[in-house]
Amino acid sequence: MDDRGGSFVAVRRISQGLERGNTCHSTSAEVVAGSTAWLGRGLSCVCAQSRESDARPSFDLTPSQEECLQRLQNRIDIAYDSSTPEHQEALRALWNAAFPEEELRGLISEQWKEMGWQGKDPSTDFRGGGFISLENLLFLARNFPKSFKDLLWKQEGDRSVWEYPFAVAGVNITFMLIQMLDLEAVKPRTIVGAVFLKFLSENESAFDLLYCITFKLMDHQWLAMRASYMDFNTVMKATRRQLERELLLEDVTRLEDMPSYTLLTRY
Repeated sequence: MDDRGGSFVAVRRISQGLERGNTCHSTSAEVVAGSTAWLGRGLSCVCAQSRESDARPSFDLTPSQEECLQRLQNRIDIAYDSSTPEHQEALRALWNAAFPEEELRGLISEQWKEMGWQGKDPSTDFRGGGFISLENLLFLARNFPKSFKDLLWKQEGDRSVWEYPFAVAGVNITFMLIQMLDLEAVKPRTIVGAVFLKFLSENESAFDLLYCITFKLMDHQWLAMRASYMDFNTVMKATRRQLERELLLEDVTRLEDMPSYTLLTRY
């Protein structure tokens, strides 16, 4: 990552459907470097932007909602620390979920590029999302393993020649949701944020679940827009708009009622 906004790795899909153990994915790839500001502190997508003219009302919280918000904010505040055993184990668990039949040679290894990290050390990519972005990826892998594999190996739809990197996209989704829901504020200042906190007070895993919904929705939008890696920010904007619309639907009383939730559960 450089001072001009950063770099990312895009994978050119040359062949699809090749066998890797019992998992179907592309093993023939050509890695190219592109320049954009969609990673870490240099994020420039819609999730990091706001307008000074935006009205910023605030919404009062119940004691239960305040407590739930504080716990989530505590998670958000935890930076990924490669020297912490818990963080190391979580990273190994993510590898095992993605590559159950391939031994990881080290927490710093060229192998990580296969998952869509920028380089051989994933910890450098967590700056934009913190430890919670790793927890989000693990939640997706453990609770929706089919969707996790479909997203990782780009198994659905007519894919672009130049695809978005799975892991880096996952970190960006975490960051986008934190910004969209205004989760670092003392209390929500948008209707969407207030609605989400209601769901959070009823389901402690609401943020992780919304992350899973968002990742599948983003990929769905990617395919619908016939996007390539330079279109990532445009796809993220469309994803955010759709999320906000769905969260405000009158008949959505829990996250499982969102129309996009069905993307996670269909087979």
